Amino acid sequence: MLKALCQSLCLALPLAASAQPASVVFLNPGLSTEAFWTSYTRFMQAAANELGMTLRVEYSERRADLALTQARAILGGPQRPDYLVVVNEQYVAPEIMRLSRGSGVKLFLVNNGLTASQARSIEAQPDKYAELLGTLTANDEQAGFQMLHQMVAQLPRDSGPVDLLAFAGVKTTPASQLREEGMRRALADFPQVRLRQVVYGGWSRQRAYEQAQQLLERYPATRLVWSANDEMAFGAMQAFEEAGRKPGRDVLFSAINSSPEALHARIDGRLSALMGGHFTLGGWAMVMLHDDALGLAVNRDGVREHRVPVLQPIDQAKATHWLKLLEQPDYGIDFQHYSAEGRPPDYQYPFLTSPINY
Repeated sequence: MLKALCQSLCLALPLAASAQPASVVFLNPGLSTEAFWTSYTRFMQAAANELGMTLRVEYSERRADLALTQARAILGGPQRPDYLVVVNEQYVAPEIMRLSRGSGVKLFLVNNGLTASQARSIEAQPDKYAELLGTLTANDEQAGFQMLHQMVAQLPRDSGPVDLLAFAGVKTTPASQLREEGMRRALADFPQVRLRQVVYGGWSRQRAYEQAQQLLERYPATRLVWSANDEMAFGAMQAFEEAGRKPGRDVLFSAINSSPEALHARIDGRLSALMGGHFTLGGWAMVMLHDDALGLAVNRDGVREHRVPVLQPIDQAKATHWLKLLEQPDYGIDFQHYSAEGRPPDYQYPFLTSPINY
């Protein structure tokens, strides 16, 4: 009888182990007080709650050295998570891939994937790095392109030459590079627009404010200000307002991000062009990790790197609608609906190929 009881307990152990919720740690590269990255965390947590997963978030406060320290502690600790979600901000991903080799922790990249040179280096030394389960990045280049188009469309047709200033994020961040590339591609469509200077504001409102003060003295006729995020747009906007320039009338501003402040600025016309929605990438990654934990293939299409059309133009009506969604704990999203659980073998995640209407 004792032997039978032991056998039944032993048989039950694997089932009990498999019943444990999938555990995820997200190395958030942003500031713990930063609107975009806190909203990003909130969306991921909503997905985790609905999908029955555990999520722990560690903020790296925009410090690459802290991100690597956190990764070492997570990957070398006694209670490792099932999954580690990482952003290749400031090029930290390869080192984390190296640290995670043999740890048993699966890696997933969001928002910033590997650069081409990083990918080549890793492919040349496959035994040195852990394999990535997948990568989800946004349509950043297209967003940078669309923002400039939207601003120029609001200029008078006979406006003549127009001066443009651009505030990019960080040189060592792929998303920033791609947004700038999109802006530069759009310039080819508008010979009347003169790009006077691109500066790197480090995603910072204060830094962009100080840069804009100097640039205004150098280029007082500026009528277009393109920014790779909302914080830099608001910093530059402050400098222009202090100089007596009215946003939306004397000078047009654009930004990426859907913070409440940005949405309100789009509604009142201070932002003339706004792109947002990429805060959802972490939540979609959680859907895929949930499915992977169930033994479901998350790369049915044979592709591990997906550029997802999450960034979309936000007009005044959409900004008003999104402000209401922000008040809901789950953003009004049924995450389970997007899971492959219970779906046919040929099911493809809809968020990978089409914008999700919120």
